[in-house]
Amino acid sequence: MFPERFSNLPPYAFPRLRALLDAHAPGGTVTHMSIGEPKHPFPEWVGEVLAANVHEFAKYPANDGTPELQQAISDWIARRYGVTVDPASQVMPLNGTREGLYNVAMALCPETKAGRQPTVLIPNPFYQVYAVATVSVGAEPVFVNATKDTGQLPDYASLPEDVLDRCAMVYVCSPANPQGAVADRAYWKTLIALAEKHDFRILADECYSEIYRDAPPPGALEVATEMGADPERVLIFHSLSKRSNLPGLRSGFVAGGAESLRRIRQLRAYAGAPLPLPIQRVSEKVWADEAHVEENRALYRAKFAIADRLFGDVPGYEPPQAGFFLWLPVEDGEAAALKLWKDTGVRVLPGAYLSRDTTTGNPGKGYIRAALVAPEKETEQGLASIRDCLYGR
Repeated sequence: MFPERFSNLPPYAFPRLRALLDAHAPGGTVTHMSIGEPKHPFPEWVGEVLAANVHEFAKYPANDGTPELQQAISDWIARRYGVTVDPASQVMPLNGTREGLYNVAMALCPETKAGRQPTVLIPNPFYQVYAVATVSVGAEPVFVNATKDTGQLPDYASLPEDVLDRCAMVYVCSPANPQGAVADRAYWKTLIALAEKHDFRILADECYSEIYRDAPPPGALEVATEMGADPERVLIFHSLSKRSNLPGLRSGFVAGGAESLRRIRQLRAYAGAPLPLPIQRVSEKVWADEAHVEENRALYRAKFAIADRLFGDVPGYEPPQAGFFLWLPVEDGEAAALKLWKDTGVRVLPGAYLSRDTTTGNPGKGYIRAALVAPEKETEQGLASIRDCLYGR
């Protein structure tokens, strides 16, 4: 009666966390550091734009997005990465990146590769939608550990030729969630060359790209264009959730080759839900403005500095290059999260909830993830509690 293809999916991370913690009373004032939901202010004028266009809730939105939003996204890609994409054929707005990261597999993953079941390569730890998208299209997920030894990014080039020859798609998150590692130009060049050799697509989840310490992270489409790679080789996914502190807007985009986007749009026409027009009008303005993004980065940089001060002498601590998570080493992530909750009321996520077991172990087992999304004072108090509880004063 029910499909078996999802039966091996573990419980989602946050229900697992509730099952672990909620039977126990918090040991202090509750401090939420488990969910990556930005708490910084979004631009004040967002409400004004939304109110001015609220009447457009009475209209069905265009499947492909308004021409103005497509142009605003295209202009942002040109400013940020120096890459020219056609707004009408190479860009599509999304209901947040999760929609796109799922539907890209539905639209583009072939039924077979080299006459066999295709593989989809997934970093481990990973954003959970990568796995369910892979299972949904009948591909074989291959979880590739991203550890300290690999620079906290998956070393896809180390995989056997047989796996790479069957590979249809590769997910990469840069800046990485949860580790905060950044794929540099050398990493992208190696991966793009591998994709050209073995004929697979790169799905670059770059939704944390605008939260960084110093230099902006290079983008996959940027490097692919510089290399003269097949235009269909890379698709990038971006969101206003983290960049602009608008997670509830559910507004992002996918950009890439024209044929890939044609197929994604075709699926959207049958099974998707385009953004409501007032949301698109807000998104047009937000993508065009960088002042609030600079202000947002400054707030995170201050919290990076606090984290470095508190954890700089903790063995194994790696300052995140970008994003807004700390990936903190512990003996056992579940035990540490439970102790922290019971002793202090600080709520973090065990790293194993973001990872899969492999033949070489679970790369998240010895970590907890703490989100630096709250205001600075609250974040500092939470980090100090983590430091005192788990690592000593």
